[in-house]
Amino acid sequence: MCHQTVSLVARHLEANGIPTVIIGNARDIVEYCGVPRLLFTDFPLGSPCGQPHEPELQRSIVNMALDLLEKATGPRTTVQAPFTWWRGEDWKRTIFTQEQPWKDEESEKEWLAKKELYRQLKAEGKV
Repeated sequence: MCHQTVSLVARHLEANGIPTVIIGNARDIVEYCGVPRLLFTDFPLGSPCGQPHEPELQRSIVNMALDLLEKATGPRTTVQAPFTWWRGEDWKRTIFTQEQPWKDEESEKEWLAKKELYRQLKAEGKV
């Protein structure tokens, strides 16, 4: 499930009296959605609780989230977990780059065509 969807579900639950904590690693998206409590882990997407087969690390992260749920002093509270990714920070270079090495020329053309179609439909009032 994407970060936006989870964030909006958390807001809905909170509005109906159910406290929530998001453990997430897309801080900008989750904070933009306005979740009440976020435990931010600076790990690659899809791995908010850390690397596989590390139950102690995962337990620590979940315990931090439960502590945040108990001790948050106000809305939109973010706490950053003190852990680092086990293979270093090279994963950030491939994600936060202008080159976008996972995109080939054909997919770039397709994306630009879809973007132009959206602009046309918006100008015509169809979206």
